[in-house]
Parts: sequence; C-alpha cells; structure tokens
Amino acid sequence: MAEVQKILVIGAGAMGSQIGMACALAGYEVTVQDISQDGLDRAESTLRGLMDSRVERGRIPAQERDDAFARLSLTTDLEAAAAEADLVIEAAVENLDVKRELFTRLDALTPTHAILASNSSSYVPSRLAEVTKRPAQVCNIHFFNPALVMKCVEIVRAPDTSDDTVSAAVALVERLGKQPVVMDKEINGFIANRILNAIRDEAVFLLEGGYASITDIDAACRTALGHPKGPFELQDMTGLDIGYATKQGRFEESGDPSDAPSKSLTERVQAGHLGKKSGQGWYRYAQDGTLLGEA
Repeated sequence: MAEVQKILVIGAGAMGSQIGMACALAGYEVTVQDISQDGLDRAESTLRGLMDSRVERGRIPAQERDDAFARLSLTTDLEAAAAEADLVIEAAVENLDVKRELFTRLDALTPTHAILASNSSSYVPSRLAEVTKRPAQVCNIHFFNPALVMKCVEIVRAPDTSDDTVSAAVALVERLGKQPVVMDKEINGFIANRILNAIRDEAVFLLEGGYASITDIDAACRTALGHPKGPFELQDMTGLDIGYATKQGRFEESGDPSDAPSKSLTERVQAGHLGKKSGQGWYRYAQDGTLLGEA
C-alpha cells in the first residue's frame, strides 16, 4: 500500500472542513470537495476565522497557519480531486444511500491503492465496502465534533478490512496528534456513541416519563457525573438531526423498536428544531447563540 500523502475530504460542512484543516496542519496535501461552491466559501471563511483566532491566542505561529492553508485546496470537481488521492475521508450527509452511491463513484475515480474511509458516526463500513471492488481498503475513520479540538478518532474495520488499511489509518490519526481507538469488530454506533446514546435514551425516558425537567437532567449529569455538557445540551450542540439519523440507522439495522428515535426527538426534528444551529432544539437560543431556556 502506497504511503498516504494526498488526502481528499468529501463534504465542506463543519466536520469535513475541520477534518481537512487538521490534516493540512499535520503536513498532508488536502483537497476538500463539496457539490456547493457557497458551502466551500463558507467553509474557508470559517476556517480562516478559527485559525486566525488560534494565532491571536498564541496557540500556533502565523507561519504554521499560512503553511496549512497553502496545503489546503477546495473544489467542486470530484473527478479531478479523486484522481490523485491516496486516502479519502467521506464526511457527506448521514444518509446511507448517499454514501453508498458516493463510494461506488469513488471506487471508480480513485487510484487502485487508495483507502476509502467514512466519517459516519453510525453506519458500519461493510455497508460501504460491499459497493466497491476494494473491500480490504475500506474502513471508518470517525472524528468527533469539533474535529480540530477533539482527540479521539474511532477506526472501525469491516470483516474484509486489511491490517494494512487499519495500520495506515492509525498512522494518520497519530500524525494528526489524536488518539486512535480501533474497533476490531464492527457494530452500529461504534464505541463512544453507543455509550452516549445509552445516556441519552435514559435522559429522554426520564423526561418523557415526567420524572425531571430537561434543565435538571442536564444539571445532574454535569454536577454529579462530571460531564462537560448534559445530554440535551450536547444534542443541541451537535444537531438533533444527527442524533435522529444515528438512532434511525441503528433501528433499520436491528429492527428493535427500542432503537428507534424517541417521540420527543422525532417531533422536534420534524418541526425543524434541530438545536443551536436552528435556534431551537431541547432549548431555545438567541441569534447570537445565547441560551434562553427550555423550548
């Protein structure tokens, strides 16, 4: 397997753009591809703001920031970007059909040695590997939000994923200065989100049963368990639509009704109340993001 030098990140949202910047900071040549030029423009503006802030606070020198941006390019041209990629990290919308279609295209467009990885927070890599002709080179490399800050990265292997692919993924994550956590056997939701979802499920059970309020459940998790954010606060930060997709994906895989999204979560997502990014989720927020209270 060729050494990873050029990385392609698919998707210029908050996750994809920050994954791309993390790789550029580590010295890789990186292309972030998105179908929307507006999305790419927003991503570049946001990244420049984030990196300028790091420089102003003395966390990195200005030259390191400038060198990283010199290694980072943004494009809408998937075919050209894929042609030279040694490793692809897909960070597109959390929809299995979209991801499978994308992996089929990437399999045809990328060099035969390239590793195809997904940043999916829930879908197992075998569901993507099966639409390619290189199942040994498919895995999940799952970053956590915000990708520039969070240390943990889950590497999930499918039954056919090779040891070389896992080793290359581990080496990448270590070069980024992050902590690789390897799953030797795939399962929907992986490690951290399965544990987190168990906490979220219990929090929703307590809420829907009338046992305690959103505010008090979050306060208990912060002050008794030492969590930085309560389960409802964290869902608002990451997006209720992401949590909904994760639960729906697990339900589709298991068929167990207990794995399906809860009534209160479903109602909020259907109403477009997706958390802080929409101004309302479990809580309400002012335009500047200030917390106003329970929704």
